Amino acid sequence: MTETTRGRIVLLEGIHPSAEARLETTGMEIVRMDGSLERSELQSVLREATMLGIRSRTQLDEALIRNAPNLQAIGCFCIGTNQVDLTCSATLGIPVFNAPFSNTRSVAELTLAEIVMLMRRIPQRSADMHAGKWRKSAAGSREVRGRTLGIIGYGHIGSQLSILAEAIGMKVVYHDHISKLPLGNAHPAKDLDELFATSDVVSLHVPATPATRNMIDAKCLARMKPNALLINNSRGDVVEIEALVEALQGGRLGGAAIDVFPEEPRSGNSAFETPLAGLENVLLTPHIGGNTLEAQASIADEVGDKLVRFACEGSTGTAVNLPTVDLPSRGEGQHRILHFHRNVPGVLGTMHSALANLGVNINAEYLQSQGELSYVILDVDPADADAIRTELEKIPETIRMRIIVD
Repeated sequence: MTETTRGRIVLLEGIHPSAEARLETTGMEIVRMDGSLERSELQSVLREATMLGIRSRTQLDEALIRNAPNLQAIGCFCIGTNQVDLTCSATLGIPVFNAPFSNTRSVAELTLAEIVMLMRRIPQRSADMHAGKWRKSAAGSREVRGRTLGIIGYGHIGSQLSILAEAIGMKVVYHDHISKLPLGNAHPAKDLDELFATSDVVSLHVPATPATRNMIDAKCLARMKPNALLINNSRGDVVEIEALVEALQGGRLGGAAIDVFPEEPRSGNSAFETPLAGLENVLLTPHIGGNTLEAQASIADEVGDKLVRFACEGSTGTAVNLPTVDLPSRGEGQHRILHFHRNVPGVLGTMHSALANLGVNINAEYLQSQGELSYVILDVDPADADAIRTELEKIPETIRMRIIVD
């Protein structure tokens, strides 16, 4: 029997079912809910959850996390983790896992498709056809070949998009806050002014940070080429929506594709409103950049595996908010102690003394510290787990601990 077999994993927001097959190996009860929850219901669920799986709609702030006494880990089944208070969860020794690469291709493909659709004025042509109007005209319709794509944020998605865009004949320039190796014939713009001045299409692929909040405002939009296109498949608060509406209505921009919004409904049953609605040169999609069957299955597998490794081995090697600690699988019959504590001198020595007084032999040990938090994994010979827990929890600096036994 292991401590892992006692607990409940709650999966929200319609996480792909392949995650369940992996999580079943923990021995925990798995509870699945297809939508996100209102705050009061989420509070109730968190009180009983050992692990929580979410996507982008569920917001876990400090108050919610601190009132989840049994919570051991959080899995974000998406790229971003900005929906979770990472500082609070780290302080409590709760790792947060995500899937930073699994939907890269899906987002890049959608972006490329949107570029072609907007260049060919497909939103307007489709609306005409639905209204019974046959307007066969080349006016405003352009090939993408030879056009310049400006990518802001040259990470995994931005660089993948760069390759796809070049494959259909586009020129690529990019800007990133850190130096990035260009792929293919892409080249870095010296600054955003150069990128805006030269790009026929500007595509955003940046995280949600204080630096990127409303980074595309009226001044930025005014620096873009006349009739240029703007695509935002990154985060909803990166673009000032009202400024974008003015630029589109005033004819300053040729069109836009927006997949993410400052405020998004909690479920598919909720109403959605945006000032962009009704503009004929705008493609609107409901945050589906990474929503392909392939991407969702890949994300479920990746984050599911990370949660299983933490549950069964204590690995935080892929957590975004905790010290990286990873040991090979336990030797047969050994117990594994997982101990989070405040990063102050003497804690490890106190632990060694406590274990020695209990006659516990240590076979492997790995400690890492990050800021005010330390995390250590110890593999020990079989011993009285309850006695070990009692002694280690007496250490004042202990934040939380767990013992994995056979």
